[in-house]
Amino acid sequence: MKQSRKIVLAGLVVAVIIAVSVGFMPKPVPVEVAKARRGLMRVTLEEEGKTRVKDRFVISAPVAGFLNRIKLDAGDAVKKNLVIAELSPLRSEMLDPRNKALADARVKTAEAALKAAKENMRASGSEADYAEAELKRIKKLYESAFISKKDFEIAETRASQTRANYRSSRFAVKVAEYELEESRTVLKYQNMAGDGGGAGTIKVLAPVDGYVLKVLRESEGVVNPGEPLIEIGDPRSLEVEIDVLSEDAVKITHGTRVFFKRWGGSSELEGKVRVVEPFGFTKVSALGVEEQRVLVISDIASQHEVWERLGDGYRLEAEFILWEGDNVLQAPGSALFRYNDGWAVFVHENRRARQRIVKIGHRGGLSTEIISGLSEGEEVITHPNDSVKDGARVKLR
Repeated sequence: MKQSRKIVLAGLVVAVIIAVSVGFMPKPVPVEVAKARRGLMRVTLEEEGKTRVKDRFVISAPVAGFLNRIKLDAGDAVKKNLVIAELSPLRSEMLDPRNKALADARVKTAEAALKAAKENMRASGSEADYAEAELKRIKKLYESAFISKKDFEIAETRASQTRANYRSSRFAVKVAEYELEESRTVLKYQNMAGDGGGAGTIKVLAPVDGYVLKVLRESEGVVNPGEPLIEIGDPRSLEVEIDVLSEDAVKITHGTRVFFKRWGGSSELEGKVRVVEPFGFTKVSALGVEEQRVLVISDIASQHEVWERLGDGYRLEAEFILWEGDNVLQAPGSALFRYNDGWAVFVHENRRARQRIVKIGHRGGLSTEIISGLSEGEEVITHPNDSVKDGARVKLR
């Protein structure tokens, strides 16, 4: 009996020791894992963009005039040399009773000035005729030596002066006639409105075949030279402008592939970068931070039938393919962490975490290229926290 009690007591002591040991042992850390795999990998850059017509023509008023109402609407088709707008001469100024009375008075003043100029012309003509006759008489006396040379020269000068005065009076009559015509014109054309056609009307023609994109001035009225009237272009010839950060723009080159997503259609559109503009501009982000950005212009390479409902100024998202490779060994970027001057991962082996130094290549949005340190099919721990150490026990979440 004593021997049996000793055996039972020893068993209880061992059980307690085991229970205490198990209680103080570290529990396995719950983790998530993913496999290193080979396949297609892309390094991309995503930004918002918008469509725009490649060749946009803004038709402006060539001269100042009175614009007749434009009857075209946005979306209307136009042919080359089609009349899209007409400009009539500026309509005359309206005269109120006071200004009309002043205009009447100016006409009467001009008529009186013309009469005075004509009388002066007749007087000057008579003087010139008399001086000319007197010069002939004195010339005969001078040739007969009855008068001195000085008297002859005085008569000659007098005749020349009277002829000049007569010519001046004739010019004064012409000026008075023009001033009278000017004063009468103000009264004649007061309140006269243009009829929108006939002589003097300027027709503005469409420079190319296309569609009306925007009517900038629809109602009639006075326009100044160079004032925009209408925009014309072909919405079937679209390009996409995307503004990207300047530090990302240096990674994009001519011919870079791009995919357009979330534009409203059921499939993605393909395109190619045509030009990266050589100058940047400052733009304030939604967080209020000033950023230097650059416009990247891309052409749409997909068939027009796929995106025919797209128009000018439509929003879409562009995904630039900066690099891509086939059969690339890759692991989730969330499994990588910094270690010394390089990178490392935790590999899941026999329910334990084993730290592994790896060498990486290209980094995409979710995946990273593994050059060395991992093999295809090995499981790596994603999002490791501070509880995951080298050799720590883990369990799959």
